[in-house]
Amino acid sequence: MIAHLTGILISSEPTQALVEVNGVGYQVHIPISTFDRLPPCGNTLTILTHLVVREDAHLLYGFMSDEERRIFRLLIQAVSGIGPRIALSILSAMPPASLSAAVCQGDITSLTRIPGLGKKTAERIVVELKDKMEKLQSAGHEKESTAMETEAQILDDAVAALISLGYKPPEAQKRIQAAKALLGEGPALDQLIKAGLKS
Repeated sequence: MIAHLTGILISSEPTQALVEVNGVGYQVHIPISTFDRLPPCGNTLTILTHLVVREDAHLLYGFMSDEERRIFRLLIQAVSGIGPRIALSILSAMPPASLSAAVCQGDITSLTRIPGLGKKTAERIVVELKDKMEKLQSAGHEKESTAMETEAQILDDAVAALISLGYKPPEAQKRIQAAKALLGEGPALDQLIKAGLKS
């Protein structure tokens, strides 16, 4: 299985890209959402891929995000009647987050607006993927929640460090908040403490 390609983008159009890796050109079929995020031709890129092996051809499908590839794989592997071409059309017409929301909410109307997707196929997508999409959404929310909890803990630890150095709690809190505003998102504990001492 070819998991990704890193090379030079030779040419691109809304449905495919040509990527040269060590002198070999790979034709990669892509959704429009990936086309929109490609760098200008001549630049280096890394594109995630999925290889489909048929009797008459080996076809490579490419995506700029793991979420796109994951949904593409769900569509072609879990939903009967959905092949790679239709899966790319679905991803071209609807961003992964919107598609996931439509499936989880059973929004058949939104799905049938996708060109080439009839009501029966839309219903099949909802039936086959609803549980899987809900699990993916749940996993994403858990990651966000964990990240927020970790950042809150780092802020608390930084405040505690300043208090242990003799600062009063309100002053320590004020300094750490100022340090966070200066450093932006996701600062390390030692960075916060140092910036807090300087503020």
